[in-house]
Amino acid sequence: MNKQLNILAATGFVIMWSSGFIGARLGTDEAASMTVLMWRFITAAAIWGIWWLWKQRTRLSLKSVMTQVLIGLLAQGGYLYCVFLSVEQGVSAGTSNLITTLQPIAAALLAGPVLKEGTSRKQWIGLFIGITGVLFVVYGDLGKASDVPIWAYGLSFAAMISLVIATLFEKTIKRPLSLMDALPIQTAVTAVFFTAIGIATDNAEPPATFDFWFAIAWVAGLSTIGGYGFYWLNLKIGSVTRVSSLLYLTPPVTMIWAYVMFGDTIGFLTLLGMIICFLGVWVIQKAEADPYETDPYKQIDGGGLHG
Repeated sequence: MNKQLNILAATGFVIMWSSGFIGARLGTDEAASMTVLMWRFITAAAIWGIWWLWKQRTRLSLKSVMTQVLIGLLAQGGYLYCVFLSVEQGVSAGTSNLITTLQPIAAALLAGPVLKEGTSRKQWIGLFIGITGVLFVVYGDLGKASDVPIWAYGLSFAAMISLVIATLFEKTIKRPLSLMDALPIQTAVTAVFFTAIGIATDNAEPPATFDFWFAIAWVAGLSTIGGYGFYWLNLKIGSVTRVSSLLYLTPPVTMIWAYVMFGDTIGFLTLLGMIICFLGVWVIQKAEADPYETDPYKQIDGGGLHG
């Protein structure tokens, strides 16, 4: 049952998280990115809020609420704002995607000192195989922008760090809220965050077109509720390294989404990169299934410690 849950959670996360890039493309064809983000989270927050009230969830402590507010601002607000702003400044989608996909390596580096989670030699091999695969997938989109300010690339790094901090912070909570209580709070505070930005930048008014609202329904349902829901579910049932490694599969799956929906071509290097990404994640998942590989600090053989 645990194995089936792991597979379902991993598959759901990769598909749902990848859908966000497609939804962003659909939405920004109709309106500014901040308009899309604002109405994406207002819609998702409304859905979560209605569900939460209908289920009459238990009363929450102020500390628990504020903890989820901080996680939401980091994992949703900070991450998405920096990604969208970097792309608006001219950073190509592929380059931004590649930078943010460094998250598994950053998370693995910090998981040891922060969470005392060991990252085995096989997992490190899998992490670097995965980032190599991502490089192949986005290679054709690299270097397209010539007049991009350096700080714009820093925004993509800031997005990655924001998600890493939120991930590690959530994992340190001794008595975390259930997802059904945590996600409504995170989504609501992010809706307030992007509404404030939308109003401040004069991007609050949505276009009255079917295509825009279709895009909003797409990103609110699949990407926000589904994507972040599956992300935190995976984090509850697995290690930070394992969960973060699944992000390696999002660029190739996004390419498949784009091929099906927009007819985008998939070249040889992209196909090769997809195979390498899957190989990297497979190595990491297999290493985690082996308790001796997952926790190298416990690998004792004849009095020796093996990494």
